[in-house]
Amino acid sequence: MKMRKVAAMTGLAGVLLAMGMTAAQASAVTPSAGDLSASVIDDYMRDYVERTGLPGATVAVTKGEQVVHVAGYGHTAGGETITKGTPMPLASLSKSFTALAVLRLADERKISLDAAVQTYLPEFTMADPRAAKITVRQLLQQTSGMSDQSFPELTLAAPDTLKDAVGMLRTAPLAGEPGTKMAYHNPNYAVAARLVEVVAGVPFADHMAANVFRPLGMTSTATVNTTSDLPGRGAGYIRAYGQVVERSQPKWFVNGGAGVVSTADDLARWLIAQNGAGGVLPEKILKTAQSASGVAGSTYGMGWSEGKTDGGARRLQHTGWLLTHNSVQTLLPESKYGIAVVTNTGMISGDDALLITNDLIDVVEGRPVAGAAPFTMSADLWLAGLSVLNLGLGILGVYRARGWARRREGRAAWRVIVRLLPYAPPIVFFFGLADLIGFVMNRAGTLEQITYVWLALYVWAATAALAAAAVVVSRFVHLVRARGARGRAGETSGPRETITSRA
Repeated sequence: MKMRKVAAMTGLAGVLLAMGMTAAQASAVTPSAGDLSASVIDDYMRDYVERTGLPGATVAVTKGEQVVHVAGYGHTAGGETITKGTPMPLASLSKSFTALAVLRLADERKISLDAAVQTYLPEFTMADPRAAKITVRQLLQQTSGMSDQSFPELTLAAPDTLKDAVGMLRTAPLAGEPGTKMAYHNPNYAVAARLVEVVAGVPFADHMAANVFRPLGMTSTATVNTTSDLPGRGAGYIRAYGQVVERSQPKWFVNGGAGVVSTADDLARWLIAQNGAGGVLPEKILKTAQSASGVAGSTYGMGWSEGKTDGGARRLQHTGWLLTHNSVQTLLPESKYGIAVVTNTGMISGDDALLITNDLIDVVEGRPVAGAAPFTMSADLWLAGLSVLNLGLGILGVYRARGWARRREGRAAWRVIVRLLPYAPPIVFFFGLADLIGFVMNRAGTLEQITYVWLALYVWAATAALAAAAVVVSRFVHLVRARGARGRAGETSGPRETITSRA
């Protein structure tokens, strides 16, 4: 996923931050500015783990053809010590590997990047006839016109194979004209992987092993179909209220777009190759993959995004998110550094990999290390207080509901309804929270997934909705009872008056 999505999601916390929250920072090891070294990285990582509670991570740093440092820190969700040889899920970093597989086939003239996908993959059909115009290049540059808006894949049951993943698109429309706009969408890379599988005539995982991983010396790297096939079934951690909480990873289909599993050792080899060192990969392939598409507003190439560091240097980067892991790979072409970080904390609430990467880039560029920590480490404390306040106000509102109903006896129904309307927004906000976050991130999701993405936000919204609903229901119940009692009293007094009058 792209950097702007991290910024957008952080912006969702703006209202809370305006009430006094700041990015969680603590006294941190401040390495001297300049070249990274194994000792500097080690000291920094140990400090980061200690002050943030990060459960586990792998780090690979290279410079030119040299490996600066590869290491593991902490432990997996299964309790195993993480080393430089521990396999970790790379999430969306996988897209750059899939792109390389396609580009190699193009270099061998087995496919043309500008030919329609259906030329090689007739099974790729969609409900929109414009899909016939989608090219291989557009898949890799995410400009195919496919989008979460038209096919919300993460809200659907996960398929088991690449063929099934492509088959699911048959009923999906396009969100736009192919080639006109970039929209980040994992199925682009599932289709690309299936194309590789069909053209090569072997399973995608076998082709990747023989033609991408082994030629680069990545003997401990593989690609899998679903998160259920990941080490430990993808289990990791989320951050909540200053703690890390172990969570399982729901079943997602990931092959092609997010299915690669690798080690720090192998990632170092990957970074060296992607930096063009040693001539391992043809310069033409690297330039094609790492250059932005040229589509208006897009910085995305083929599994890489172009950007600038805080120091103004060119930066090539790709982030990766699962609900239980996050990752970043970065190339700094001017200084020839490569940095890859994978952590076993989930998206948004624990974007540790990006924070670590940014701090290491600060060292390279001679800036003091900020010592930042995930914003939820402080934001969640405010949300916890607000959640308790929600419950307190809800209890108070329920307690006072009888008096409120008594004071409104005999009033017109519409006036009562108007008085209850202010309680509707918290309920609407909670049930629309998935759509709101989906809009900010340009990714469709579910309420259940928000318990991973930002549990404290979910709890805050849920307690507000619960409190509002409880007050409305209790007021309504007391109002109905009061009116019922008044009606029964009227029925009783009526006959008595009649008997008295006759007497």
